[in-house]
Amino acid sequence: MSHEQTLSYSELESLLATIFRKHGASPAVAAVLAANCAGAQRDGAESHGVFRMAGYLSTLASGWVNPAAVPVVEDVAPGVVAVDACNGFAQPALAAARSLLTHKARSAGIAVLAIRNSHHFAALWPDVEPFAEEGLVALSVVNSMTCVVPHGAVRPVFGTNPIAFAAPCEGREPLVFDMATSALAHGDVQIAAREGHDLPEGAGVDASGQPTQDPRAVLDGGALLPFGGHKGSALSMMVELLAAALTGGHFSFEFDWAEHPGAKTPWTGQLMIVIDPSKTGGNRFAARARDLVQQMTEAGVNRLAGDRRHRQRQAALREGITLAPGCLAQLQAWAQ
Repeated sequence: MSHEQTLSYSELESLLATIFRKHGASPAVAAVLAANCAGAQRDGAESHGVFRMAGYLSTLASGWVNPAAVPVVEDVAPGVVAVDACNGFAQPALAAARSLLTHKARSAGIAVLAIRNSHHFAALWPDVEPFAEEGLVALSVVNSMTCVVPHGAVRPVFGTNPIAFAAPCEGREPLVFDMATSALAHGDVQIAAREGHDLPEGAGVDASGQPTQDPRAVLDGGALLPFGGHKGSALSMMVELLAAALTGGHFSFEFDWAEHPGAKTPWTGQLMIVIDPSKTGGNRFAARARDLVQQMTEAGVNRLAGDRRHRQRQAALREGITLAPGCLAQLQAWAQ
């Protein structure tokens, strides 16, 4: 009988990097993707951790994405950086542009990063959190594959289209949230299907457009719904415009992966806005954020954005990252 097994973060990161390299990724791309995926697992975001590896490898095998793409960084305006990811992953494109983006944000007070021709298959919060750790405020949006029915519509148009935000806060870890504009993230639907759980009411529809709580019905020709009805739908539309139209990337409905069986990663775009709060609110932004947190806490809020991830991260760094039975064996097999 197999049992849970525990690895350190560095061990898991190294193993995942080996897997990515074995399946065609350049060393630079493999390192970025491995850190992202291992970090999500470390922080308890299981739907974006090693659960995603099968999808990554299926995509790599399909030829849909270029795993050795070298992003082309373009300095296009005083407050704008554009990156052509060249049909590669978005995270290496962000890594390539990071120093220039940070310099522009500190110089101009605000800077925009527009990534196009990119694949994003991961959690979005790791993209913004490092900026908050440096005292900056960051907001990012990315669109996805068509799987969400706009409010009042009869067929899917949008992706899950997440929004992530990070801000420094004095005396504690940054305030960070990452939320899909759909009722659930697609990975959570996949996990529910795998584990046999029902979805919450109002999360999705089946292939005939009827409400369903069966995750398999959503995945088999069905679709997700926006959170909050017309409000989530409007935010999802905003993400399409910012992440695709404004960057030169694809809308969620514009790419066709039919000739690449096994492809899982949406080929879209990503927008990031980074602000230096010292240019607008003086040097008191982090203290003001602390004041807000104090008021929220006194009002009864007992869990702030990012708290659970940070607790999980500290526990994992102390005790290691626990993997489900058989998971490590599968990862090791992929690394051969």
